[in-house]
Amino acid sequence: MPNAPVTLVLIALTCASSYFAWKQPGLLQRLILWPPAVARGREYWRLLTYGFVHADGQHLLFNMITLYFFGTAMEGYLTQLGLPWPWGFAGFYLSALLVSILPSYLRHRADPQYRSLGASGAVSAVLFAFILIQPWSLILVFVVPVPAIIYAAVYVGYSIWMEKRGRDNVNHSAHLWGAGYGVLFTVLLDPRVLQHFLAALMNPRF
Repeated sequence: MPNAPVTLVLIALTCASSYFAWKQPGLLQRLILWPPAVARGREYWRLLTYGFVHADGQHLLFNMITLYFFGTAMEGYLTQLGLPWPWGFAGFYLSALLVSILPSYLRHRADPQYRSLGASGAVSAVLFAFILIQPWSLILVFVVPVPAIIYAAVYVGYSIWMEKRGRDNVNHSAHLWGAGYGVLFTVLLDPRVLQHFLAALMNPRF
């Protein structure tokens, strides 16, 4: 596994923040995304801190395991593509938190009942940036190996479907915007990545 201290620091901060937020509900309420607090109270930090707290251990574990495996890969890849280390990957991750939540914030900025938390949007950005570079890598889904590009297609389709249904408490919009941002960011950083992706699609390697 490549050396990826930024990814490890992000994981440590997220785990610590989530743990203390579970122990101190007041802290959770200060960090979670609550749109009226941003729109009226100018508590802009919530547009980032919401990604460092999670609803429960399962929510945290899933996001952090995903971030560990794909963040450690992408931290090195993005450095090779030209991002300055170590701030480049941190900037990518934090900007993904912001971009992935903005549509939800704008849609609910006057809704006092709305809350959102969790790193899923930024984790989706990291995951889809990885898929762009290695589309035929195998991803374990409930211990079943699935080609990354197939997983991406199912993930996007499922997220769109669930976002339209709106029957659960998961912010599928953040997943989709995060995934799109991860792809766009990587292509803008180095347009040759898109050519590499298309060539890789035509030559499956497992």
